[in-house]
Order: sequence, then C-alpha cells, then structure tokens
Amino acid sequence: MSSHKRKSMPDYGVDAPRTGIAILVVTIAAIILAIFLHYSSNNNARSISNIIFSLAPTGVIILFLMVMYLRVEKFRHRDRMLNMLTWNGDEQVLDVGTGRGLLMIGAAKRLVVGKSIGIDIWNNKDMANNSSVATMANAKLEEVKERITILNADAQDMPLANSSFDYVLSNLCLHNIPTKQGRAKACAEIARVLKTGGTALISDLRYTAEYAEEFKNLGMDVSRSFSFLVAPVVLHIVKAVKK
Repeated sequence: MSSHKRKSMPDYGVDAPRTGIAILVVTIAAIILAIFLHYSSNNNARSISNIIFSLAPTGVIILFLMVMYLRVEKFRHRDRMLNMLTWNGDEQVLDVGTGRGLLMIGAAKRLVVGKSIGIDIWNNKDMANNSSVATMANAKLEEVKERITILNADAQDMPLANSSFDYVLSNLCLHNIPTKQGRAKACAEIARVLKTGGTALISDLRYTAEYAEEFKNLGMDVSRSFSFLVAPVVLHIVKAVKK
C-alpha cells in the first residue's frame, strides 16, 4: 500500500439544499402512499395509486438531474462562463455571491499576477454548509490561495472602489435578493466597480431579463444567452460591457 495520503478534493457544496430535500421527501412519501393505496379494496384508492405511480418517476428524474448538476454540469457551466472572457493573467476579477468559490477559484486558475476576489454573506439557505472557512479550504486545495481574497459583503453595498475590476462574475446569486429594487441596486454596484471596457457576466435561473434591462439603463452594451445544461434548471447568462 502506498504511504502517500490520498489528496483531498474540493467541495463546492449543494445549491438550494432545501429544494432537493423537499423533492426527495415528497417523492418517497408519494411512493409509500401509492403502495398503501394499491392494496386497498377501494377502486378509487387504487386509481389514485396508479396516478401516483405514473407521476413518481418525475420526482426521481428531477433528483437525478439535480445530482448531475452538482457533480458535472455546474463545472461545465463555470467553464462556459470563463471561456466567454479573454484572459491575459493580470486581470482583477470579482465574484459576487461566491459561495464556496467555484467561479472565484476557476478565475484564479487563469491568473498569473492578477487577483480574484469573492464576496458573499454565506447564507446556508442558498448552499449547504456555506461558510468562508469552506471557501478558503477549497482555495487551498486548488492551490490558488495566494491569488484570492474573500470579503463578507452584500451585493447591494460592496465595500469596493469604483472602476476596480476587469471582470465581474456571478452565478445563481442575485435572484436571492427579494426585491426588484434590491436587485437593481446590485446591478448598479456591479456596474460601478467595473472598469471602463470591463465585462460583467451574470448567470441566473430567473430575473435575467430584468438584469439586462438594468444594465442597458446604466449605458452598458448588453446581450443575453442561454446555457444548455443537463439539469432541472434553465440558466441564462447576461453579458454587460461597460462603455
């Protein structure tokens, strides 16, 4: 047996854990109920059982797609976003809602003398066991700790200087802001910290048309594209370039 210890792997967490748990519980409960009704002497109960059995695979498929996203597709999506940008290695990059650092660390791997900064409030409702400690542990495992910095900060009020970033990235973050006014403020903050000629890439499962409109109102060049994923969500990417 080799004396070398197996290298630990980074853990980028489970997105929206409550949703996954809810789907799992409902699917299991539905199957148990269907089995119980199946053996009933009541014809209506057996009919309901057949309907539940016909619908149960939908829950199983959704759970499978969620696992696919967590294990494979979120990394493909990250790479798709990063490949939309031109990298020289000296960029200043900001990841808004970094979570466990997936985008921030991915960007840091493309840097030589640049810096990748991640901000978050590390809410456990958004990601299981979300914490700055877990983020830094991933950065260490990915060997980019010297090229990253993390800050506990809200997307609506970033403690960052005007025109300080070449790229601003965000994935599945801004929809967690509950009001349209708050999301508009986050978009304005993203535009504020971008350098002239800098690019923002904002990926989300909803409100992306809203983000695009906000960036247009701020005078930015904006486009919106679809990101195909084998996952139970449809993600769009808003690309906004500051003039």
